[in-house]
Amino acid sequence: MTYTIALAGKGGVGKTSVSSLIIRQLLKNSLTPVLAVDADANANLGESLGLDVPQTVGGLIASFNNVKLNLPPGMTKEAYLEYQLNTTLAESTGLDMISMGRGEGDGCYCYPNSILRSYIDKLSQNYRYVVMDNEAGMEHLSRRTTQNVDHLFIVSDHSVKGVRTLGRIRQLVDEMKLNVSQISVIINMVTGTLDPRLEAEINKLGIAYTDTVPADEMIREFDLKQTPLLKLPDNSPAVQAVAKILSTRLGIKNRTEVSE
Repeated sequence: MTYTIALAGKGGVGKTSVSSLIIRQLLKNSLTPVLAVDADANANLGESLGLDVPQTVGGLIASFNNVKLNLPPGMTKEAYLEYQLNTTLAESTGLDMISMGRGEGDGCYCYPNSILRSYIDKLSQNYRYVVMDNEAGMEHLSRRTTQNVDHLFIVSDHSVKGVRTLGRIRQLVDEMKLNVSQISVIINMVTGTLDPRLEAEINKLGIAYTDTVPADEMIREFDLKQTPLLKLPDNSPAVQAVAKILSTRLGIKNRTEVSE
C-alpha cells in the first residue's frame, strides 16, 4: 500500500528543503522505493535531491497538442502519450522523481490530463512512499492528477504572513473537497522558540498538530555548494527535527546508523 505525503506552502518558506529531508529520512530507514513528485511550478526539488529530470510533465503535455496529429504509424494517442510520460521519470537507487511543471501553450488539456491521472495512479502503485512538493495553490491536487493524500504538511516560515497562508491553503483543501486523511503544520527556519503571536495565529486555524524545524546553517552551506540535501549529516539540526516529526506524526522510528 502506497503512503502519500504532500507538502504545501507559499514560496520561500523552505518547503522543498523540508521535502528533501523527509525523503532523506525515508531512504535512511530503507523505506523504499520512494517517488518524489515536484508539483511546484518553480521546480527545484531535483536540484535539492541531486537528480536530473529529463523534462517536466507539463511541458510534455503542452507539446502533445502539437504532435498528436503526427503519431507514429499504428500507435494510438493513449499509447504514445503514456510512452512519452515514461521518459519524464528520473531514476536512481531507491528514489525516482517526476517533475509536473506547469502546462504551457494553447489547446485543451482535458484529454492529456486524463491520461496523466491514470499514469500517475499506476506509477504510484510501484512505490512504498510518494512525497509531493506542491505550490500553495496545489494545482495538481486540484486537477485530481494525483492520488489521495495520507498526510499533508503545510509549511510556513516564522512569519505572520506565512502562517496566514496556512489558513488559505487549509481553506483550499476544504473547498476542493480533497481526500486528505491528516493535516499538520510545520513552521520552518525557526530561530529559538516559536513566537507566541504565531502560536495564536496557528490556533485560529484549528489544526491539531504543529511542529518546528530550526534555522540550519548547514542547509545554507549545502545550497551554496550545490550539494544535495540527501547528504546532510545526522547532526544537522534540521535533519534531527524532521526525523522527530516523522516519528511523531507518521510513526517512522529513526535508525541508529545511516544507510549509505
